[in-house]
Amino acid sequence: MKGIVEERAVELGQYIIESKATVRSAAKKFGVSKSTVHKDVSERLKYVNPQLYSRVKEVLEINKAQRHIRGGMATRKKYKGL
Repeated sequence: MKGIVEERAVELGQYIIESKATVRSAAKKFGVSKSTVHKDVSERLKYVNPQLYSRVKEVLEINKAQRHIRGGMATRKKYKGL
C-alpha cells in the first residue's frame, strides 16, 4: 500500500505542474478528495521527490493568490445570470 500512495503523490504533482491545476481540479481528475490531494502534494511529496514538491508548491501559491479573483468572478457570473 505504501508504494501506491507515493506513486499517486508523484502523479498528482506532475499533473498539477503540467496543467497548472488547482487542488480541486486535480481531485476531480484523479477521483480522490481535495484533502487527499493536499496531503499528497504538501506532505508526502516532500519526502518522495523534493524537487517536484518545490515546483508544485510554486503552482499552488499562484493558485492561492488568484483564488479570491476566481471567487469574485464566479459570484458575479451567478448574479448576472450568465
